[in-house]
Amino acid sequence: MFWNIHLNNNPNNPWGRPSGGDNRGGGRNPWGSGGGSNGGRGPGGGNQGGGDLPPDIDEMLRKAQDNLKQVLPGGFQGPRLFGLILLGVGALWLASGFYIIEPGMNGVIQRFGKWQDTKTAEGLGYRLPYPIETLTKVNVSEMRRLSIGFSERMVMGGSSQRQNIPEESLMLTSDANIVDMDMVVLWTIKSADEFLFNIRDPENTIKKVAESAIREVVGQTLMFPLITQERDNVASRAREIMSKTLDEYKSGITINQVLIQRAEVHPDVQDAFQDVQSAKQDAIEVQNRAGAYREDILPKARGEAIRMKQEAEAYKQSVTARAKGDAERFNSIYQAYLTNKDVTKTRLYIETMEEVMKNAQKIIMDSEANKSGVVPYMPLNELKPAAGSAPANSR
Repeated sequence: MFWNIHLNNNPNNPWGRPSGGDNRGGGRNPWGSGGGSNGGRGPGGGNQGGGDLPPDIDEMLRKAQDNLKQVLPGGFQGPRLFGLILLGVGALWLASGFYIIEPGMNGVIQRFGKWQDTKTAEGLGYRLPYPIETLTKVNVSEMRRLSIGFSERMVMGGSSQRQNIPEESLMLTSDANIVDMDMVVLWTIKSADEFLFNIRDPENTIKKVAESAIREVVGQTLMFPLITQERDNVASRAREIMSKTLDEYKSGITINQVLIQRAEVHPDVQDAFQDVQSAKQDAIEVQNRAGAYREDILPKARGEAIRMKQEAEAYKQSVTARAKGDAERFNSIYQAYLTNKDVTKTRLYIETMEEVMKNAQKIIMDSEANKSGVVPYMPLNELKPAAGSAPANSR
């Protein structure tokens, strides 16, 4: 080894030449020429006036070794020096395994390329140095943003320019209308190891899943609710489908929110859509008038039905009571008839004749008057019974 070569310890300059000498009394510069003016070869000049040959590289290396020996103690030479160097390099290599996990970060450790562990605790940690183990830090607290249906780019002045992407934004609703929709997906990483190893292109995967989910929901929704009051409901349903799909992929991704920024009718079908909406408004107006008429006539019909039902119930009770009274009267007469049949017969006859003769025209003739040829006539129909007189007295 070259460090075992011993050189004389004489007061030389760093290039191994005495500082004094000829060549106009000047010293030797690093290129072996004298220090006089224009007497040797400079770094950029030619051989002006002739000079010595370039310096010897081996001699330079020996001189550097000699200077190093002067710095180190006398016992650290030869193999010991080499061992010390190896020990230092090994210590530095082992020290390279220390790492720090910052807040909001996770560290994924791989051993020979295979997943070994995921560090979620903040602070100082240690892994085996490279290439045995490698550490990949993943920011799990950052809220990432993905645009569907449009793209944004920065322009001069610090402002952003929005560009529509029709192949992403145009969708078909359940009533066969075309809606132009832009939305934003906000997502975070919940599992660093699943995020790194289970999906190859996370953003492109989320984009495809988001497009599929929103098209499924829009395809089940009518146009008018979609562009008015159903945006939040559509976004919520799309988020549920996206979360379920990404969980099935074990992607390690959480969909935090889906925001529908714009949902409107495509300009090519705007006129037709307005005609349809006008027809729907007319239909709603007719339905409202029919509903008002119904609300007016139904209470009256219900009231009339209740009245007729009450009258029928009253008639039923009246007829039933009358029938019960007639039955009871017949039973009482029958019992009286069984007790005294002759009296009962006479009474029934008299009451029957009274009922019959009450409305008949009556002429009373005296049998004694027939002998004399005189027929007295009394117009009983024209006579009014005296007030308070009983029917028996009129007979």
